[in-house]
Amino acid sequence: MKIALDAMGGDHAPNAQTEGAMRAIQEFKELEITLIGDEQSIRSHLTNDERISIIHTTEKIEDTDKPTHAVRRKKDASMVLAVREVKEGRADACISSGNTGALMTVGLLYVGRIKGVDRPALAPMLPTMDGSGFLLLDVGANMDAKPQHLLQHAIIGSTYMQLVKKVQKPRVGLLNVGTESGKGNELTKETFPLLENSDLNFIGNVEARDLLDGAADVVVCDGFSGNLVLKTIEGTAASLFGLIKKELTKSVKNKLAAGVLKPSFRDIRTKMSYSEYGGAGLFGLKAPVIKAHGSSDETAMFHAIRQAKLMVEQQVAALVKAELAKMPQAEEEKGE
Repeated sequence: MKIALDAMGGDHAPNAQTEGAMRAIQEFKELEITLIGDEQSIRSHLTNDERISIIHTTEKIEDTDKPTHAVRRKKDASMVLAVREVKEGRADACISSGNTGALMTVGLLYVGRIKGVDRPALAPMLPTMDGSGFLLLDVGANMDAKPQHLLQHAIIGSTYMQLVKKVQKPRVGLLNVGTESGKGNELTKETFPLLENSDLNFIGNVEARDLLDGAADVVVCDGFSGNLVLKTIEGTAASLFGLIKKELTKSVKNKLAAGVLKPSFRDIRTKMSYSEYGGAGLFGLKAPVIKAHGSSDETAMFHAIRQAKLMVEQQVAALVKAELAKMPQAEEEKGE
């Protein structure tokens, strides 16, 4: 199995990507990784090149670049070359920590959508109190969505959780302002019956305050709402840990208590850290394209590689296509 890794995207490139790749190679003996970026910079961090190759380029897409414009003009950018490795069959999946909009653009342009997917979703695994996590679709690929899009995302998310996370009957929830079926805006009101009448394990509406308690395994919403949820969870977690650290270093007594409790706080931080959950998949494309967090460290990159590997092994894209083909509108299209 081969995975292409954009080694120039993100805050800690190429160190995080190189370290994560070396760790993955040691863990997964069947894996080959191609690092794409400035060869000299990559090799300064590379201490073991077993099953690791490099495609040299100095061009990269910046976070400040306009996605469509950058993809057109920077054809030799590390991100573009990583996705092209998948398009041209030299890699089974690709990962980037770079510009999210550009990755979505180049993914659609080169890899393409699965038949039956109107709009791909950007979907991260987010932490829960019990450590199992939940999948949130969508967090920004589509700011405006239609009910049919959310149904497709629910099918994609449920298939992913079954195959990759090994959840037998994933609980699918619709993000809403209340749990009653009549709550919400026109989008949620029209989406509810579609999910209710599907073959999914739909548990109804879920509220944002219940997400970290594991209210559902898959949560669907429009990209605008999902991005607000994502940023709120990230910001709250960072602020909370910052507040705890400040309090525990206020006095000698607090510092002594912190020393005793340090292992427990480390466990909590690990459980609630995005780095343990991999990246956000661009679900709905013909092959796995993973968007890792911009501040991903070695651990986050390792888990993003592991996530991509599992998606390839379980043939998630092919099985999503098969599930979507069962939808009524897919049958109508076949008959036309």
